[in-house]
Amino acid sequence: MSRVVLLSASPSENSKTEALLEFIARRLGQYGHRTEFIKLRHLPAGSLLTGDSSDGLIASARDTVAAADAVVVGSPVFKATYTGLLKVFVDLLPMDALHGKPVLPLLTGGSAAHVLALDYGLKPLLATLGASSIGRGRFVASSNILPATDTTPPSIDESVERDVVDAIDQFDSELTVRARSCTHAEAAAAESLITTPITTERNPS
Repeated sequence: MSRVVLLSASPSENSKTEALLEFIARRLGQYGHRTEFIKLRHLPAGSLLTGDSSDGLIASARDTVAAADAVVVGSPVFKATYTGLLKVFVDLLPMDALHGKPVLPLLTGGSAAHVLALDYGLKPLLATLGASSIGRGRFVASSNILPATDTTPPSIDESVERDVVDAIDQFDSELTVRARSCTHAEAAAAESLITTPITTERNPS
């Protein structure tokens, strides 16, 4: 099981981006992963804009990212790229904040004309933080995202659901491989400690 943090860079309370992230979190949970949300709009605006990383809520968000095994980043497209909300938060992270972590990037927007923002905007931003691998990710049109209702969870229109699920499944496969590699490495290290002979120096008599 991996600890996956989902970053929402949407400034909107009624967010299609968050509905997409909730859909993804639910499926990752079904695979046994533990998920946790960080909604960047809930962080103090003044501290974000002035780069005050000592603020308690921002420090907690930074620590949550640092402790994660993997990260999912979702943003609506504003002015042909990710939101400024995401940029000001990323500016407060260490340069190696995503080192060793698989990352799944996601963008939402009103038009497929914005699809290039994924490869030319969001992915390069994540690469600067040292992500161990960046998934192909997905751009999902807002019209294909169905928010939760009083009786149903968020869902994805069937015309794109398979593609989104494929992205989640690929991400899960990478997390599984990574977890196994870590387990094997820990087992090998433990075995080395057990089997390494202990030698003592003897003074000649």
